[in-house]
Amino acid sequence: MIKKLISILVLLQSFYSFSQIPNLSEKAVLSILTVGTAEESHTLYGHTALRVKDSISGFDVVYNYGMFDFTTPNFLLKFTKGDLQYYAAVYPYSQFEYSYQDENRSIYEQKLHLTQTEKQQLFEKLNHSVFSEEKFYTYKFIDRNCTTKVIDIVNEVLKDKPIQNTLHKNESYREVLYGYQKNLFYLNFGINIIFGHRPDKQAKALFLPLDLMKVLETCKHNGKPLAGNPEALFTAQRPEKSFSFLNSVFPLSILLLLIIVLNKKWLTNIYLSVLSLTGLFLFTVSLYSEHREVLWNYNILLFNPLYLVFVYHSIKNNTASLKKWSLVCLLFLAVYALYMFTKIHLAIVSPILIATGIILLRKFLQKKIQPHNL
Repeated sequence: MIKKLISILVLLQSFYSFSQIPNLSEKAVLSILTVGTAEESHTLYGHTALRVKDSISGFDVVYNYGMFDFTTPNFLLKFTKGDLQYYAAVYPYSQFEYSYQDENRSIYEQKLHLTQTEKQQLFEKLNHSVFSEEKFYTYKFIDRNCTTKVIDIVNEVLKDKPIQNTLHKNESYREVLYGYQKNLFYLNFGINIIFGHRPDKQAKALFLPLDLMKVLETCKHNGKPLAGNPEALFTAQRPEKSFSFLNSVFPLSILLLLIIVLNKKWLTNIYLSVLSLTGLFLFTVSLYSEHREVLWNYNILLFNPLYLVFVYHSIKNNTASLKKWSLVCLLFLAVYALYMFTKIHLAIVSPILIATGIILLRKFLQKKIQPHNL
């Protein structure tokens, strides 16, 4: 396998280096591959790649635009900031298939209906993107990923730019993504609170692998179908996911209920401090990151850093100031609740919204304790 990979890479590199990209035979088939989803964060939305198979020339390779290096210095910081470099790579289809079979993820293929000239042009463009400065690109969750890169390359070669988004006319990006995450409560919760305003806009960009596969089924090029129907190259046998109590809203709801019922000052202060620190984190990320998805994060109104002021006055037993800051925080919370009324993720933040509202209202209505006369 390794020897085969090296020989193919050396062959393709030599072709590109000397500007001698080989001519594909009439038997050559170019296709778009779609990999199914899984439950890990990096597999949650699927994957897209391009395949070139030429039985006459004797190669079958995949052009993959979703490559990244975990050993990159400051990997997490770069990913959070939005300047992590992804890159394109070409390698044998057999290796591609093996890796996703090992992950138990389905692989679908849609063969492109192209003229011989278009096949050759696309093949040359693919090699240029792998063996030139275009190899590296800055990953963006919606605007630049493995799916958008494939779309851009195909549309650049085919002048009528046939691949266009025909889906989600009445859905936001957040609503489109929600279906992929809904059975993983804490992952869904985390993604939705770190997202800011942009994901609430209409999902105009075609950026998800399974959406691209669906669009290709009806996509036209020069008045004819651009691609065939999806063919399953490997069908994953994934067990039906059963309900997980631990990965649901119930543990969080029970914890919040205990905080409310016990009504201990120290416990309430810890809870509000955690919310505040989360809000400070969201605020910092929105300033630091270049990802447009995390900007203008209104969830800071729920995870309000002003709760730290509330906690300070609670520790100091300053009832008058505590009542004032309770009202201020309640007003922010009310604004958040009104804004969230039509948002799909209202349900998953509702336990925190309700619990925090009860705590703040309770403190606002609390009567000042009069000192005993000696």
